[in-house]
Amino acid sequence: MGQKEKAAYLSAIKQRYRTAGRVGKKRILDEFCAICGYNRKYAIQLLNKTVSQHKAKRGKKPKYREPLFLEALTRIWKASDFMCSRRLKTTIPMWLPFYEQSFEPLSDDIRSLLLGISRSTLDRVMHPLRARYGRGLCGTKPGTMLRNQIPIRTDNWDITCPGYMEADTVAHCGNSLAGDFAWSLLLTDIHTAWTECRAVWNKGAHNVIEQVTHIEQHLPFTLLAFDCDNGSEFLNHHLVRYFTNRKEPIRFTRSRPYKKNDNAHVEQKNWAQARQLLGYERIDNPEVIPLINDLYANEWSLYQNHCCPSMKLKTKLRIGSKYRKTYEEPITPYQRILNSSDIPNDRKLLLQQIHNTLNPFNLKKSIDKKLNAILKLTRLSHL
Repeated sequence: MGQKEKAAYLSAIKQRYRTAGRVGKKRILDEFCAICGYNRKYAIQLLNKTVSQHKAKRGKKPKYREPLFLEALTRIWKASDFMCSRRLKTTIPMWLPFYEQSFEPLSDDIRSLLLGISRSTLDRVMHPLRARYGRGLCGTKPGTMLRNQIPIRTDNWDITCPGYMEADTVAHCGNSLAGDFAWSLLLTDIHTAWTECRAVWNKGAHNVIEQVTHIEQHLPFTLLAFDCDNGSEFLNHHLVRYFTNRKEPIRFTRSRPYKKNDNAHVEQKNWAQARQLLGYERIDNPEVIPLINDLYANEWSLYQNHCCPSMKLKTKLRIGSKYRKTYEEPITPYQRILNSSDIPNDRKLLLQQIHNTLNPFNLKKSIDKKLNAILKLTRLSHL
């Protein structure tokens, strides 16, 4: 007889055993021991146990199942746009004072649980809440112009200082690349991971240059080099003139065709910066472009660069056919700017003044409000 059969038999005779007399209990007990092969004392314990006693577990009560703890952790996780556990552990101490300002004060026990939780425990606690997302289409078409004039970056840039940026575009086309729709232009600094996004319509050369200019004017450092893929929005005479016709030309390079790892720093931002915000819905209304740029240039830039820690690869060691990677502790791009000796102190002071006025939860509310207006206008155009 298996364990399931024994448990079913025990459940069937337990009530009869409790209501029986002395002689009846002896007969039931003899039969139970003979059928299941149990020791007589152990069989008596099983028959006398209540349901709650069966479910009771030994050890301490799980401390990470407190409703107030789970509520606070879930709010921070959702407001941080579903960060991984490594980044979330760094985010919690930064955001906890703002959480108590935006929601309610926390007890000392809940606060100590949030501050002391490990990355592995975060993974276990957040596992039931992990969301799954789909994948979209790739809209990069190779540009044939100037492929010989724009050199391929074959060496490693000096990434000990900010200003070396990679560029990429993300298509907001829905399920079809046909027709006109919006694109997101992303620029990521390799050293600090500072990322700026702008929206363009149909990724024409004029629109791309206009937004690249706007991004360059709002960077906290000087743009030194620009590396892109082989898309036609980048490989054109207009962008070449923009970078070369100046007193101090900017180094303009491109990646190898069909080698996404050449632009790995910006490629990994496509999801966190554009997809996670605007999703995979088709945006084919040109009226929303100014609204998206207003969100990208203000709340979204402040939120991502000042409030969201990011990880950087520290070492990469090949062992046989596998790679062992180690990462630096997650910090925000803003903190990397302050730690850099190549940034002037007046720019650092300006950034500090801006940072001191920020509340990540208020930023997230403002982002959601503007995003709802963008999606509402987008869906009205589909009617």
